[in-house]
Amino acid sequence: MAPSISADPAVVSCLPAEEVSVPVPSVAEIFREHGAFVWRLLQRLGVPSADVDDLTQEVFLTVHRSLSSYEEQGRLKGWLYRICVRTANQHREKYPRSRNVEVDASLRSADANPEEAAQQSEARATLERLLGLLDEDRRAVFVLYEVEELPMADVAKAVGCPIQTAYSRLHSARNILADAMHRQETGRRRR
Repeated sequence: MAPSISADPAVVSCLPAEEVSVPVPSVAEIFREHGAFVWRLLQRLGVPSADVDDLTQEVFLTVHRSLSSYEEQGRLKGWLYRICVRTANQHREKYPRSRNVEVDASLRSADANPEEAAQQSEARATLERLLGLLDEDRRAVFVLYEVEELPMADVAKAVGCPIQTAYSRLHSARNILADAMHRQETGRRRR
């Protein structure tokens, strides 16, 4: 592996791309920059609120243990996605629980008026219920692609499947959610 090159643009512009390496940030820097993201992602992947803090710590312990072998220059967020998905899946296997997803409490707005707060609360409850309808594989792909807006190639790598399989899971998740929303809307009209 090439040593880190100083940020001198004159030096960097003369070197071939493979000789320019970006220094790997420390675990503390990664935590400061991505800690809240990891916490939200674990929650959206179905980790119960009571366990999110512990699993966030587990993710960063994994980062600490694996940072010396990290080689994906510029792909840190994708690497964190994969660690989060793997950690959430291992947790669900070890501690099977309800598949309901608790949505990040930080989505609540302290400044919202009562009507907006009620609408936000209803939207969170609907999202929790809908995400709970998806199995682990579909939920992971849906959350990573639709909520976190990760490119599909990175989603496939994060969940460990071919890109076509990831697209298939996304399509299936969308259909399941659309059917559920349609049934919900039909039920409302009948009242």
